[in-house]
Amino acid sequence: MKTFTDEDAALLDELGIEPDAKPSGGRSAREERIIAGFEEIQRFVEKHGRSPQHSEEGDIFERLYAVRLDRLRDLADCRALLEPFDTQSLLAGHATAAKGPNPVDLDDDALLAELGAETPTHELTELKHVRSASDKREAEEIANRQKCEDFESFRPLFEKMQRELKDGVRISQQFRRDAGFLKADIAQGNFFILNGQTAYVADVGEPIKAPNGEYDARLRVIYSNGTESNLLLRSLQRALYKDEAGRRISEPTAGPLFSEELDEDDQASGTIYVLRSKSDHPLVKANRELVHKIGVTSGSVEKRIAGANQQTTYLLADVEVVATYQLFNISRAKLENLIHRVFDPARLEIEIIDRLGRPIVPREWFLVPIFIIDEAVERIKNSSIVNYVYDPASATLKAKS
Repeated sequence: MKTFTDEDAALLDELGIEPDAKPSGGRSAREERIIAGFEEIQRFVEKHGRSPQHSEEGDIFERLYAVRLDRLRDLADCRALLEPFDTQSLLAGHATAAKGPNPVDLDDDALLAELGAETPTHELTELKHVRSASDKREAEEIANRQKCEDFESFRPLFEKMQRELKDGVRISQQFRRDAGFLKADIAQGNFFILNGQTAYVADVGEPIKAPNGEYDARLRVIYSNGTESNLLLRSLQRALYKDEAGRRISEPTAGPLFSEELDEDDQASGTIYVLRSKSDHPLVKANRELVHKIGVTSGSVEKRIAGANQQTTYLLADVEVVATYQLFNISRAKLENLIHRVFDPARLEIEIIDRLGRPIVPREWFLVPIFIIDEAVERIKNSSIVNYVYDPASATLKAKS
C-alpha cells in the first residue's frame, strides 16, 4: 500500500478526498470518491462540449472542476484508477495553471476566495449540492419583487420598446458569457428579458465594493407585469446567465443596420432588393419608373427572382434588379415589415389573374421613386426611420406627427 507524503495529503484534501489505507470490498472509499469527482467533470464535458477552464469569468463550479482535473492528471495513482473510465480522454490533456497562487499552496477557504467565491464551504465536493449564501441572497433578490407604485409612468417606455422591437429598430440578443456581455453592459435605461418578463433598469445606484474586490451597484428594476425589485447589478447579470431564455434588447441607436465593410463580429443576415417590373399591365407601363417591389431575402436575389414570369408575386412578368443593400445582425422579417409600413401609403393596388383564373393582389409593390428608397435605407442605418412615413403627395419621407 502506498504511503502518502504530506504533499500528497494536501493535494487529496484539496480535492475533497480522504486517504483510505484499507480497501473494503472492491474499492476503498477514497477510490469511490475519486471516481465520483471525475464523473462530475465528465458530466460537465458532456453538457458543455469542452473541458472545464480556469476562466475568471467562468462559473465557480467550472473553475473548481478545472482545478480538480489538473490535480487528477498530476497524481499517477489517480490516473491509473480513472483511465478505464476516461472515455473522453480528459486525463491525456495538459494541466493549465490557474492565475495567481498555486492551488496546492491554498487551503479550501483560500482557494475559493482566489476563485472569486464569496462564501466558503466545508468541502469542495459539497459545492454541487449546497448553495452558497451569496447564491441564496441572489435568488431571494430575484424573487423578492414588490408592486411598482408608479408603474404607469414606465408603461409608455415598455410600449414604445415593444413597437420598436416589432419594427426592427431594436433586436434581442441572448445574454451569454461567450457573447461578451459583462456587468458593464447593464446600464440605466436598458431592457432585458428575464424569466419571461421584460425588465427595465430604471436606476443604477452608487458603486459599492463587493467582498471579492469587484465593484457592484444596487439597481431599481421595473418589470412588465407591474412589479419592481431592488437587486444588485451582479445578481441581475448572473440571473440572465442562468436563464437560458434570458435576452438583452438592443438600443434603437445601437449602430447602423448596414455596412459597406463587414466587421469581424458581424453576421450576414440577408439582402434588401428593389425590383422593377417588365409587365405589360397598363398601370405598370404608365408608371414603370415608380413601380418597385421591395423585399428582403436571406439567399441569392438571382435565385429569388428565377421564374418571376410564372409567379403572381412578380406580376407574372420578368423583373430587373434596380438596387440591393446587404444587411447584418438584423431580423429580416422585422426589417421587411418596417419597410412596408413606411411605404404603405404608396402601396400599389393592382389585381393579377393567376393561371387558374383567381384574382390575386400582390402586396410588395409600391409607387415610390428609387431615390426615396435610398433615403429610407440611410434612415434605417441611423435608426431614425421609425419616426418617418412616406408621403405620396410630396414624394418625400415626412416625420410622423
